[in-house]
Amino acid sequence: MKLSIVILNWNGYHHLKRFLPSVVKYSNFDWAELIVADNLSTDDSCMLIEKEFPEIKLLRFNINYGFAEGYNQALKQNSAQYLLLLNSDVEVTENWLEPLIEMMESDPMIAACQPKILSHREPGKFEHAGAAGGFIDYLGFPFCRGRMINSIEKDLGQYDNPINVFWTSGAAMLINNKLWHESGGFDSDFWAHMEEIDLCWRLKNMGYKMAIVPQSKVFHLGGGSLPYGNPKKIYLNFRNNLFLLFKNLPKGTLFKTLMIRMILDGIAAIQFLVTGQPKAFIKVLAAHRDFYKSLRVLRNKRAELSAKVVSTDHPEIYRRSIIVDFYLLRKRKFSTLDFPSCEIEKDEKFVQIMDIEGDKIIPL
Repeated sequence: MKLSIVILNWNGYHHLKRFLPSVVKYSNFDWAELIVADNLSTDDSCMLIEKEFPEIKLLRFNINYGFAEGYNQALKQNSAQYLLLLNSDVEVTENWLEPLIEMMESDPMIAACQPKILSHREPGKFEHAGAAGGFIDYLGFPFCRGRMINSIEKDLGQYDNPINVFWTSGAAMLINNKLWHESGGFDSDFWAHMEEIDLCWRLKNMGYKMAIVPQSKVFHLGGGSLPYGNPKKIYLNFRNNLFLLFKNLPKGTLFKTLMIRMILDGIAAIQFLVTGQPKAFIKVLAAHRDFYKSLRVLRNKRAELSAKVVSTDHPEIYRRSIIVDFYLLRKRKFSTLDFPSCEIEKDEKFVQIMDIEGDKIIPL
């Protein structure tokens, strides 16, 4: 099988009923299969699949593995050449698969790619989780072409060029199956949130590339599992961001980066408190507590990953602070950043992102 499209589901009956028809309609079953892996749902999700979508393969788990380990379990025995991880609240469009496959086959060093992800609620805007390709700054804060912190741009075609990115969104990610297994898949300790950034960072340290393919377009509802602003989401984002930094940063910058992050996370926690969000404040503290409790495990993971590292100098890491640029310099769009200019090299399908600052990390 060329491609397995895998949707992880937990009590997503209404999402499946609403969005699965587009996936079935616009997927070529001559060379692709569609799988729904169910995380012990208690609604009628499985009944819906069996009755209304007989062409879909249904995997039933006897426990809820969460997002990260759920995909690991679903893909354990999968032998397709490519895997497409797709959220249950994504509506796909005609000809969404072919450009993604073409991108992967244009360069064997591309480990994963994603489509352009637009908002289902506001179709003229990008969606928070991925937009037109993901990046991070040198402190580990993620952002996207089309989405800076909480500022989301309208899609005016300004990011319709395919480029190399730092991470591809787990909402709709096409990945080479062989590399998925070689890299170890998602880190199950993340449970959910930022596990795809961690995976992409590991793959980039192994020497591979990620890409955005705007010629493929999908619409993401977002907040399907945990709504934006949910205290558990806040906890996972803060904790998992520290996890991915500890695992993947080069030795020379690890300590300094973590110290700066501790200060910034402390400021964020205080801001939650003074703005009347005590639950969020507590979740930030809990995230740091559990990060410290996990240090022994994280050290072991870091040691294992170090044997696979080919390079840690990635031009897709923004050498400035996105927090400073956004809040102090009021830069609200990706195109306004002092970021390496993106130019399409001749006879190449990608934009090679060149770092105008070289190896220099610009301090706060």
